[in-house]
This record gives sequence, structure tokens and C-alpha cells, in this order.
Amino acid sequence: MSSQITTAFVNQYSSNVQLLSQQMGSLLRATVDSETVNGDKAFFEQVGSASAVEKTTRNSDTPLVETPHSRRMVTLSDYEYADLIDDQDKIRLLIDPTSTYARAAAAAIGRKMDDVVIAAMGGTAKTGATGSTDTALPSAQKIVHGSAGLTIAKLVSAKKILDQGSVDPSIPRYIVVSPEQMEDLLNSTTVTSADFNSVKALVQGDIDTFVGFKFITSNRLTDDGTSRLCYAWAEDGMKLALGKEPTASIDVRPDKSMATQVYYCASFGCTRMEEAKVVEIACNE
Repeated sequence: MSSQITTAFVNQYSSNVQLLSQQMGSLLRATVDSETVNGDKAFFEQVGSASAVEKTTRNSDTPLVETPHSRRMVTLSDYEYADLIDDQDKIRLLIDPTSTYARAAAAAIGRKMDDVVIAAMGGTAKTGATGSTDTALPSAQKIVHGSAGLTIAKLVSAKKILDQGSVDPSIPRYIVVSPEQMEDLLNSTTVTSADFNSVKALVQGDIDTFVGFKFITSNRLTDDGTSRLCYAWAEDGMKLALGKEPTASIDVRPDKSMATQVYYCASFGCTRMEEAKVVEIACNE
């Protein structure tokens, strides 16, 4: 047998390019209030509550009620993704992978958007006429882990905190948790409990709402090594400022041996609009 026979071997490549498991796009964009803005900074006005004045005499002077005003500032940041596909890669793969790269790029921008939203939920908001005042999420809006994961008791406490803040119950409410918290919730509920079937259906994906919150499962939440910070919020409690929607550009680069460049970019920022509408839930892991 010829020792040169290996030169005739043909490598077989799949005609499909598989996109590995990953979060495809933003999970949180549709759960917060969003607005298209111009510039590198955006200001959003806030109008507080005022009290009515009792009229005690006829023909009295009209009272002047000072309605409180404030504003929140968002600083927008630019995000981008780019990768090159060599022209020879298309031959070796037996398929043009450009569309798969574009999907991966869009997913990356979407995940970054979720990171920005989550950071704003528990972060420092910029308040005041010029956005020069730092406003932290107060301790009254935080549920400590108490050496426990996510429990029904914590969910009830989160609902109570929102209700005590006079948050309109007609505004959609959401909670973002990790897969670990979903398991905690099921394990903390006994089979004899009236909540067991609802929690089981939630974990299995048969329902997505429990205790008034629509559940979103994400792997983007912060883990400090001992606990994971989950968040419950009313939709208009968070504001996503969009300076530039995610935009794709797929072009041939003559300066890169005619390689195809897949490029995505976006500009956005996020802020907490009202502390009473966001609850931080620490869950032990």
C-alpha cells in the first residue's frame, strides 16, 4: 500500500454551524420602561406626591401647593462587537457562517444590555437638576439572605415592600432570579403546602407568574461568593435610555484580505427611577 495514500484523504466538515448554548438577546429590555434619547446624557423628570389643603372658610385665598420635582440622569455608553470571517473559512466550513456570527453578535449586545439594567437596579442613581446627587437603594428596599435561598416568605416580603411604597398594582411587576433560586423555591415548599403545585408549575415552566411577579430566569445576576442578588421591580421603576438601537453592519474588508466583518453596535444606559419600585433580594448559595 502506498505510503502517500493519506494525501488523498478528504476531511469531512459539517454543513451546519452550531451556535453554542448562550442567552440569545436581552431578557430584561421588555420588562423596563425604555425611551429613545439623543446625546451622551439623558435626564428624566420626576414629579412627587403632594397633599390637598382643606378649605375651611368661604372666599378664602387659593392655597399654593408646592409639588415636588426632581430628575434622574443617565449616562449612555457605547457597546460594540466585531469579528472577521476569512474568505477561505467559508470554503473549509462548506457553509457561509456569516449569519451565525451575526446572531452571536446580537446576542452579545443583548446580554450586555441586561448587565447594564441589573447594575442599575442595585446601583447608585444620579439625582437632581444636574445629576450631581448620588442616591443609593435604601436598606428598607433590601431583603437580607438570612442564610436561606429564595423562599416564598421572601417573595411575600418583596410584594409587601412594593405595596407599602404605594406602587400601583396595575403596573406589571417582575422578578429576576438564577436557576439556583428556582430550585430553592421548589425545595423550600413542602408537598403538603397549598403553594406546592404553583411553585412546581413555575419551576417546570408551565406558569411564569407567582405572588404577583412575572419570573425571569437569568445567569447574569451578581454572586458575591456567599449570596446572589435578585431583584423585584415595577416596570416603570427602571428606565432604559436608548441612544442607538443595536445596529448590524456586514461588510467585506479589502484591508483584511477581503474577509467579511460582522459588526454590531449600540448605545444605551439605565437608571433606577424610584427606589420604592425596586427591591433587592439576597439569596444564600
